[in-house]
Amino acid sequence: MLHVLQSGGRATSDGVLRGMFAARKSVFVDLLKWDVPVIDGTFEVDQFDDGHATYLVLADAEGGHLASTRLLPTTRPHILDSFYARLCEEGPPRGPGIQEITRFCLDRGLSARERRGVRNTLVAALVEHALRSGITAYTAIAGMPWFQQILAFGWRCRPLGMPQALDGTMLVALRIEIDEDTPARLAEAGIVPSIDLGAGARVAA
Repeated sequence: MLHVLQSGGRATSDGVLRGMFAARKSVFVDLLKWDVPVIDGTFEVDQFDDGHATYLVLADAEGGHLASTRLLPTTRPHILDSFYARLCEEGPPRGPGIQEITRFCLDRGLSARERRGVRNTLVAALVEHALRSGITAYTAIAGMPWFQQILAFGWRCRPLGMPQALDGTMLVALRIEIDEDTPARLAEAGIVPSIDLGAGARVAA
């Protein structure tokens, strides 16, 4: 089931959100060793997890986390403009129709086949959410191996500058254009959701 959520500043008050923040801690802190805040030794929550963030969370029938991502409005401070603006040759894109994709997280308990399925579903959910919400473009920051995967998803995507070595990792800022043709482009590239995004989606603030 797809959940489209906002925390309203109560980051760990919702069971699905708690599962997401715990999964983020497992992936970004325990596995990737990011130096980011952790609450109660369990939840990865930073300064951008406020009432302005939107979360797309794929969960199983019991509410268990499968995959998730966070969207930040670019009309407010966000990760690209706050910390990685140097990755953009002409400055970070901003506007009411542009959102930043952050914390794209696949649960570590999934098999390789399951990971691919929920990854494709979450990518398709990002496009469907954009079309429903008037989002015309996404921005993001990615390491080079992940950037190569993003390019292969079939949507219109381009780097915003040359890759740079930051914190020991080659990073690139990117922009993804979203329009009515994007779902078909994803399908042609094999990005087909394994979960029906038109059924049972939960939207809550």
